[in-house]
Amino acid sequence: MSAQEPRIPVLPTLMTAGNILCGFVAILQIFDGRHLAMNQHYHYAIVFILLACLFDALDGRVARMGGTESPFGRELDSLADIVSFGVAPALLVHDIVLKEIDTPKGLGWLISCVYLVCGAMRLARFNCLAAADVKSSSKSFRGCPIPAAAGVISSLTLLIIWLDSNEKEIGNWKYALAGLMALLSYLMVSSLEYPSFKAVNWRTKRSFHWVLISIFVIAFTVMNWHWMPAVLFVSYLLYGLVRPWVSRKWRQEIEIEAETPEIDVDSETLALNGSDDQPTRSSDGTVQI
Repeated sequence: MSAQEPRIPVLPTLMTAGNILCGFVAILQIFDGRHLAMNQHYHYAIVFILLACLFDALDGRVARMGGTESPFGRELDSLADIVSFGVAPALLVHDIVLKEIDTPKGLGWLISCVYLVCGAMRLARFNCLAAADVKSSSKSFRGCPIPAAAGVISSLTLLIIWLDSNEKEIGNWKYALAGLMALLSYLMVSSLEYPSFKAVNWRTKRSFHWVLISIFVIAFTVMNWHWMPAVLFVSYLLYGLVRPWVSRKWRQEIEIEAETPEIDVDSETLALNGSDDQPTRSSDGTVQI
């Protein structure tokens, strides 16, 4: 008996397809930048990687809003992520920084490979955990998510290119990106928990001051697009490292967690029994209806 074909949700799949296409175009731009020796193509590649991050953030939210989350979408999303956030960033950093590391020979190539393999293992682990328990990744990710790792790498590469184009000498500091890439490889397969922000949706409500600050940050990022994305992505990376020491109150505010409603046990009991009478509690503590 043949297996039943999965039904494919249209809108989330279109978002994921956009993720894949952005990753593919980024790879093409990296090859153009390599052959034509033009930083403009690397700029385009970074823009498409960051655009893939946007599509990746949208596909899951669209699926949850429509109640169309499925194993098919989860697997397709992982395939898209390994292209956009694994292969593309590894090629980008190798071309701009890692290929210049020749002591010891092959070290730059090795760092790129380790990053790609750790990213693939991180995605495979996520799929296994999600299949075992749908709610396991509802509030946090185990290990740094690969889109965030790609965002850190791409935004810092953009900053390096911008500084270089403005003739601001950074010297050997750019080689710190190699060490950061090795660190991200470890963080992706580590057990550190990073917030997923899955509670953020169209119904999320916050105070006036919180909304005003958000608008200011978005506007400031657009105005300073050469370096502000690096600040945002690195801040997320560092937050995951210090998160275990952040208080529960601050964590709930920063991660925009939905408040868990308190459940009235007596009301639940009445609802299950189909009775509208109020329960009474005897002197020995038992509930009588």
